[in-house]
Amino acid sequence: MSHVVGKEAMRIWHPCTQMKDHENYPPVFIDRGQGIYLYDREGRAYIDAISSWWVNLFGHANPRITRAVGEQLARLEHVIFAGCTHGPAEELATRLLAVVPAGLSRVFFADNGSCAVEAALKMSHASWRNLGHPEKCRFIYLTNGYHGETAGALGVCGDALYAAPFAPLVVPQIEVAGPVCHACPCGKTRQTCQAECFGPMQAAIEANAEVLSGIIIEPLVQCAGNFHMHPPAYLSRLRRAATAAGCHLIADEIAVGFGRTGTMFACEQADVSPDFLCLSKGITSGTLPLSCVLTTDAVFDAFYHDYAEDKAFLHSHSYTGNPLACAAACETLRIFEEDDVIAANKPKIAHLQAAVRERFAGHRHVSDIRSTGWITAVSLAADPEKGTAFDGRERTGFRIYREAIKRGAWLRNLGDMIYFMPPYVITLEEIDKLTDIAFDAVEAVLG
Repeated sequence: MSHVVGKEAMRIWHPCTQMKDHENYPPVFIDRGQGIYLYDREGRAYIDAISSWWVNLFGHANPRITRAVGEQLARLEHVIFAGCTHGPAEELATRLLAVVPAGLSRVFFADNGSCAVEAALKMSHASWRNLGHPEKCRFIYLTNGYHGETAGALGVCGDALYAAPFAPLVVPQIEVAGPVCHACPCGKTRQTCQAECFGPMQAAIEANAEVLSGIIIEPLVQCAGNFHMHPPAYLSRLRRAATAAGCHLIADEIAVGFGRTGTMFACEQADVSPDFLCLSKGITSGTLPLSCVLTTDAVFDAFYHDYAEDKAFLHSHSYTGNPLACAAACETLRIFEEDDVIAANKPKIAHLQAAVRERFAGHRHVSDIRSTGWITAVSLAADPEKGTAFDGRERTGFRIYREAIKRGAWLRNLGDMIYFMPPYVITLEEIDKLTDIAFDAVEAVLG
């Protein structure tokens, strides 16, 4: 990892990366994975602390999922999904509908998270259009919300880092300040909060009710948006407000679904059923790309007609409903059911949260530690008491990320924040090892 490479050697353009960094920090060549570990070509092991961008639930090279994909590969690798169906897709739809919030009854498959969001936005507006309300074409989203990086998804992106550079290409939607519970303007805690900060959202809904198609939110945790976390009370109020305004509630559980918040889906904690539920990432336990949008009979019926040209939902992807990905997803859901994963995870969640707090609480550069289920984030600042951030050009978070790699943990930063979202198969001892590495990396950079 220490050798320097020139620009000429950079044949692959990597995502979310300033490629000039690779002149001094070449990409780590990962040769294989096993359980929570990634191994480079020299055999060095790295704890996958972020589940390879939040997708891996049950460890790399999981034998059950590998076997299910192999068996499906020998039978049918892919088939056009327009006019065809197949066993893995039928089974997956049945399994999903058995575990998602009540009221969701239809499954539309796509390829990845951004595509699921695009489909949900289009489906929401088109359903209103088909019902005689073409004016309902606007969407509300939250500041710091992140829903993908395709053009439609960027229209509801509240993170300027991703959205601002492409503003000329994007249809602007309606941004509303959302809850920032670790710096609550109402002086509440997540335990005492009743969504007193809901005023801006209520005002935006009332001001745009006639043209509002839907409201999109990441329930409980805004992952890419600085890991802001809010209590179930906010989600409950949002559901009631959307219903009263006659618009859709779109729950983007792409990152937080499948147990990441401590329940199978985050919406469960507010006893909320959305009109659209977007899923991806953990659905195949990080094995193959797959996403889906679940919706209601009311939305489905708005497209049901004699002629495709009139009302059909004309939206497609070449690999929609891919049998290999569906087989991986079916096995993932079998593991959840047979191993009672949600219950089994509870002691590990408690241990991870406690381990992070034991090491970082009271640290002179830690401004906040927040947790929801498996997700724990540690915000760093030059002077937390004065609210002084690090100089961005010092790249403090990036340097901590590089130090963690040296010590054997893939602990990617988000600005000057580090976060933990490991695979569920991590042990208590490995949690301690991971959090020790993270603390040592912070100390190595901050002294």
